[in-house]
Amino acid sequence: MSTTVHVARHGEVENPEKILYGRQPGWRLSTRGQQMAQTLGEWSKSINLGALHVSPLQRAQETAAPIARAHGIEITTDERLIEAANVFEGKSFELGSGVLKHPSSWRHLYNPWKPSWGEPYEEQINRMLAAIFAARKAANGKDAIVVSHQLPIWILRSAIEGRSLLHDPRNRICTLASVTSVHFDDEGVISGLSYSEPAGHLLPEKK
Repeated sequence: MSTTVHVARHGEVENPEKILYGRQPGWRLSTRGQQMAQTLGEWSKSINLGALHVSPLQRAQETAAPIARAHGIEITTDERLIEAANVFEGKSFELGSGVLKHPSSWRHLYNPWKPSWGEPYEEQINRMLAAIFAARKAANGKDAIVVSHQLPIWILRSAIEGRSLLHDPRNRICTLASVTSVHFDDEGVISGLSYSEPAGHLLPEKK
């Protein structure tokens, strides 16, 4: 039976100081992020949902809550869907005043292929693939939704599409509350990808 695992990115986070929050606990959705989550909940009503697996971080759990309510389904927390680890976590990345202008940070930047500043891309691929296969299995013939974070989602997509993992973060096609859908054929093999932005109308304007 052909099925789909829809990999959603969480909504906008309340972060006026432009901190790289990474895996830090306690980062909640902004008002706009809550609206994005509600929009995802409405979008999800067209899906025959069998499983909802979510990153343990607060912003992802809050994004998943309207989906859970819409389907009367419980959230299953999956640690494998967590944000990528990063040595710059907790520091500002605001243009012109961020951590990367300081020479003490440069020692972490020697290998962009790994990358040397955080969780290796191969580890992200392995855990994300394991998570989406687990969600598909739990859905038992229906579709599944997982809620994760931009970098792991983009690296997963890049791996499936056979694209270089080395990339410019500004060029990731994975906006807030977007959905990267992984399609499986009757044999349970990944057969393709599609992408949508259910909350595209709520995205902040680019400066």
